[in-house]
Amino acid sequence: MSLTHRLARPDDEAALSAVMTLAIEQLQAPFLSPDQVRASRAFMGIDRRLIADGTYFLVEAAGRIAGCGGWSRRATPYGGDHSAGRDDRLLDPGREAAKVRAMYTHPDHARKGVGTLILSLCEAAARAEGFSALELSATMAGAPLYRRFGFVDVRPFQDHGVPLMLMRKAIQA
Repeated sequence: MSLTHRLARPDDEAALSAVMTLAIEQLQAPFLSPDQVRASRAFMGIDRRLIADGTYFLVEAAGRIAGCGGWSRRATPYGGDHSAGRDDRLLDPGREAAKVRAMYTHPDHARKGVGTLILSLCEAAARAEGFSALELSATMAGAPLYRRFGFVDVRPFQDHGVPLMLMRKAIQA
């Protein structure tokens, strides 16, 4: 099935949130305890700033959302609208890494190229704005994809008892 992509719009928010919920509940379950899956909701979810900034992609297969994800030129490393510690400061492309953010795949489309497509789009867009590196906070479910895409582990950390991995990738000019 071929994948198409476009920038997400505000009128996509309800459908994006539904995909995010399914991804958190189903794709994280093999890696997290039920309590950790519940705790994930405290910081995972939609970030309307990414949509407003025009850096959030929606991927479709046969007219239905297969996944979503984006990147940011802002300092907030991860999380949704409701997450603590948000920082809208613009990053300096000459010395800071763009942030890959809010990657979610509909469970029916896992391991079908959705995440790779989104990462490729993010890398190209960040490169076009002068960034030379990408950084992300990976869930344990997402880390294998990111490693295959060239990200390397920087350090593990936790949020609300949920294990995450800070990862980084140099962008080739």
